Amino acid sequence: MFNNKSILITGGTGSFGKQYIETILERFKPKKVIIYSRDELKQFEMQQKFNASEMRYFIGDVRDAERLSQAMRGVDYVIHAAALKQVPAAEYNPMECVKTNIHGAQNVIKAAIENEVEKVIALSTDKAANPINLYGATKLVSDKLFVAANNMAGGHVTRFSVVRYGNVVGSRGSVVPFFKKLIAEGAKEIPVTDPRMSRFWISLQDGVNFVLSNFERMHGGEVFIPKIPSMRITDLAEAVAPGMPIKVIGIRPGEKLHEIMVPADDSHLTLEFENHYVIKPAIRFAHPMDYSIDVTEKKGISVKEGFEYNSGMNPDFLTVEQLREMNEQL
Repeated sequence: MFNNKSILITGGTGSFGKQYIETILERFKPKKVIIYSRDELKQFEMQQKFNASEMRYFIGDVRDAERLSQAMRGVDYVIHAAALKQVPAAEYNPMECVKTNIHGAQNVIKAAIENEVEKVIALSTDKAANPINLYGATKLVSDKLFVAANNMAGGHVTRFSVVRYGNVVGSRGSVVPFFKKLIAEGAKEIPVTDPRMSRFWISLQDGVNFVLSNFERMHGGEVFIPKIPSMRITDLAEAVAPGMPIKVIGIRPGEKLHEIMVPADDSHLTLEFENHYVIKPAIRFAHPMDYSIDVTEKKGISVKEGFEYNSGMNPDFLTVEQLREMNEQL
């Protein structure tokens, strides 16, 4: 479905954007792939690897509505990946996080509708479910904006959906590169915030594949959540640094012991498919849709009342050996 299509990725110089570009150019023949981001150095570095004739690089910030609208002219599909994501940084710089993650989301929506973009998928995070930190709270607002945008579109063709998933193995700023850096510097122990901590765990490629598949199956208004394994932080430390002592340093500001991707309060809206969940919109749309059957005609069933998709209660946990294999594949 991406052949001869123009695709724009906000925040496209990040880990997701690079993996997405590699995947899309291998599997399809797009007309244009536009990287929209604000860091000229990262764009320059990315151009050294991705310099195909289909590639375009736009300097711009999602806070700049006019520049966004200009960049989306003639675009068919948008992936909104731009965000301020570091939990402690958001706690100390709250308005900067709000400007990018909330105001920026609204700018993406407005520009997409103005330019008759066909489909938009916004990347969310497990931290948006029952958020306790500012980053998660801003992403929850962003999710709500993108769902409601399907009503805002009115007679326009644009449809919006959200993809929510957990920690990405080896992504920039994540814990694995941090652990490896400490080991390379000669650290004698691995810092762990709390030995009980668990997280959802997904590879970058699986995240990209999930987003690609949701462009095909989306009606508009869904929050898509993949079924993925969890990991224990102590198992991850053992996988990266076998036998190295652990130092418990305490939970950071805005951090949870376990992450949630489907809150129990949303169980009445949640459908289970073979490999993923869908949270239906809580609001009514002018043109109601049957979300229990996706566009590819796959069928989902309602989950039980009170169902919660929680990393600590997930039936699928990665072993130390599996975590080690994933890390080696990086």
